Amino acid sequence: MPVETTVASEPSATAPTGITAPANPAAMTVEQTSRLLTALGAKHAGPDVIRAHVAAGAPVSRDGMINLVHYVAWLVQEVSSGEE
Repeated sequence: MPVETTVASEPSATAPTGITAPANPAAMTVEQTSRLLTALGAKHAGPDVIRAHVAAGAPVSRDGMINLVHYVAWLVQEVSSGEE
């Protein structure tokens, strides 16, 4: 089942609010990742924040695509390393 990423004007009964178009969670652009995370409630997931994360070492493929699972794992690692 594909992940949804484009912001919609009406909420869907089957997808989180504001999400309607399919995307590959293993290969997302910065903008797709931002839209998805924002639609899911992330408060600090704008494209500029994600680009800063990439510049700080967040994993991306050779063509600059973001694997959502790898990115979120990186975020968790970054947050937890600050707690030690």
